[in-house]
Amino acid sequence: MTPEEIKTIIEKTVPTATAYVSDPNQDGEHFEAIVVSPAFEGLPLVKQHQMVLNALREQFASAVHALRLKTFTPAKWKEVKSQYNV
Repeated sequence: MTPEEIKTIIEKTVPTATAYVSDPNQDGEHFEAIVVSPAFEGLPLVKQHQMVLNALREQFASAVHALRLKTFTPAKWKEVKSQYNV
């Protein structure tokens, strides 16, 4: 699995999402993702993460071992974006 494949799945499944995905260990199993979507507005963090993880359920069953995940609304992303190297 590649970061690009995970990005595509997230962006197709989570409404109007923008995903930044990396494979810091270069092993194709452990990924990091930042997902920004207006669909997260008003949702608790746990529900935001569930939206993303549900999109990747099949991949966790076979190819993805771990995903370090951060989710943001567009307004929050605008505030914190400078802290991330994306």
